[in-house]
Amino acid sequence: MQASVLVAATSRRSAAAIWLLRAVGLLAVLCVLAPILVVVFSWSSEQTDIWQHLIATQLGGLLANTLTLLVGVGILVSLLGIALAWFTVMCDFPGRGWFEWLLMLPMAVPAYVMAFVTLGVFDFGGPLQSFLRDHVGQAYGSIDVRSEPTVIVVFSLVLYPYVYMLARSAFLSQSSDTIEAARALGCNAWQAFFRVALPMARPAIIAGVSLALMETLADFGTVAIFNYDTFTTAIYKSWFGFFNLQAAAQLASILLLFVALTLFAERRSRGGRRFVQGARLQHRFRFAVSPLTAWMMTLICSVVLFMAFVLPVLQLILWALGAGAEQLNRRFFELLAHSLWLAGIAAVVTVVLALVLAFNRRQKGRFSSVYGAAHLGYALPGSVLAVGIMLSFTYIDNQFFIPLQRVFGMAPTPILVGSLLTLLAAYWIRFLAVASGPVESSLERIRPSLPEAARTLGAQGATLVWRIYLPMLRPGLLTAAVLVFVDVMKEMPATLLLRPYGWDTLAVRIYEMTAEGQWQLAALPALALVAAGLIPVIISIRQSRH
Repeated sequence: MQASVLVAATSRRSAAAIWLLRAVGLLAVLCVLAPILVVVFSWSSEQTDIWQHLIATQLGGLLANTLTLLVGVGILVSLLGIALAWFTVMCDFPGRGWFEWLLMLPMAVPAYVMAFVTLGVFDFGGPLQSFLRDHVGQAYGSIDVRSEPTVIVVFSLVLYPYVYMLARSAFLSQSSDTIEAARALGCNAWQAFFRVALPMARPAIIAGVSLALMETLADFGTVAIFNYDTFTTAIYKSWFGFFNLQAAAQLASILLLFVALTLFAERRSRGGRRFVQGARLQHRFRFAVSPLTAWMMTLICSVVLFMAFVLPVLQLILWALGAGAEQLNRRFFELLAHSLWLAGIAAVVTVVLALVLAFNRRQKGRFSSVYGAAHLGYALPGSVLAVGIMLSFTYIDNQFFIPLQRVFGMAPTPILVGSLLTLLAAYWIRFLAVASGPVESSLERIRPSLPEAARTLGAQGATLVWRIYLPMLRPGLLTAAVLVFVDVMKEMPATLLLRPYGWDTLAVRIYEMTAEGQWQLAALPALALVAAGLIPVIISIRQSRH
């Protein structure tokens, strides 16, 4: 009798825990969808004057600039990523083993850091053009680098690793027998690449290009530094220039349309095609190239690595040393503390929610497909997400908290708007998909027989989680936490738009200093972000070696 009662009580607790997990998961999905829906339905409010002004002055330029940037970055990251991946996987050349992982390092450099370093080095008053004017001639020292091609190159240098890593993984997974069969049928190296290897790697390449394009759409700091107007800068100006949040939301909806079209094009490009790889995962075949070609490959890899990582890091170090040790003052450590605190809290919350969603998806219930909608946040640019969250939280404050305060005789004060909760919500919504990848991957490696055996031994609920799941999930949870931590530290648009008064971060400091052209004062915060960005890159390098 007692045993049956105990079993019934245990089953009720398990059922309650499952329903609690489902409720938290559905609430997370709702929180992700709410900003999207708010932005989409922002057109219910007429903003005739603002739109007449935008159409007459900026809208055409915004569309042209955004489309040109997407096309240019898409082409250049494809060329760089595919070529470098093919070189390091399929060819033997001096330094190949080093370049294989060194070419991932530019991922640690935020695009807005690369932007102000590029201007500091190559602009009219920079050391390069000054040297050319003094030693070559005045005509060679008057090059305008504040141009559209420079913006495209800056984005491409820091975003090509998305394509490089995925293309390299795809090339490595291709069976050597496939390439050897193509060679036996008379294909040379170029024909084997274009007719066999490239089509098989196309899904991975397109995925990498799509990630690079979404990062380009989400960027604010880089285009602001170059005064290159896109929809992200227009959203910022509408919010803080015109003080019109509804107009900012309507602009954000157009930017959201660009994101949706990018995702649709990525899915559409796959179609119903399947690309079957061979069983051998370790690539053994490499093309023999002439010594001249081999050294040309070494030169190309060296130039890309120097421009994308070595040069910006060296210049930041020189500027930081030139600014002197007085930059390590109370203000810097306050900004560092704010960045670390926000990133730490956001990482913990995001990983916990990712774990809840992973458990829910593993249950295979009727809502299992719904939980995937929580990953849509990563496709939202920070500026779009900031507008959606601000409008959502403003509505909750006006409809719930302020009337409640009046009932209790309190002064009506917004509770959510302007609080850290707003900023933290933006972080976990945007980076939930980043955490979900490692967490779900680790959870899939746990055989169902292990928790079932633990249940037969009496482990239930929290005991099962603490003693079985968490120890086995620890590597994936730590990886997810590190990835979210670093992404939050580098996030600029959402932080700039939603931060409470007095809660500046390293990213905000970089924006403020670069807006005034004070490159040296922005160097130390930028170095801190680059150092933090190296952590997930090192993790990726270690994983790619297995």
